[in-house]
Amino acid sequence: MSKGSPGPTPGFLVWRLANKWRVAVDRAVAPLGLTHAQYSLVASLYGMQRAGERPSQRRLADHTGLEALYVSKLARTLESAGLIERARDPRDPRAVQLALTEQGLDVTRHAIDVVHDLLRQLLEPLGGLDAPRTRAFSDELTTLLDAPLAPPVPNDERTKGTSP
Repeated sequence: MSKGSPGPTPGFLVWRLANKWRVAVDRAVAPLGLTHAQYSLVASLYGMQRAGERPSQRRLADHTGLEALYVSKLARTLESAGLIERARDPRDPRAVQLALTEQGLDVTRHAIDVVHDLLRQLLEPLGGLDAPRTRAFSDELTTLLDAPLAPPVPNDERTKGTSP
């Protein structure tokens, strides 16, 4: 809580909602052999492939907001499970391109359906997937995601006397 706020801060609420969502997705996709992070990677890759892309690990990292090293680790695990293929980019030998295998496509389609059902449940209190409140909520989240964040500067007057 902040000093001037009687209730939880927006940051705390975002954190709680993100954790609630992650746990729910983890539980929902576990029977398919996926974690939430793996689901985020294969679902994003699925959308990019449908748009005609064969993205590099770096491009997928940028798209998902995950660290490139983490995407590489996830990709290796998913490759071992037979869900994705990793191949050197012919235009850049340092880059690795990713693509879903046939098995990966099947698992991903099923996982997307499962997570979509969860999303309907989550957004029901706002009126459902296509409700004006849901669109407004998505717009607000997009605004926050687009806002740059920088770590505090040591010895900045605004942070003096506070602990990290």
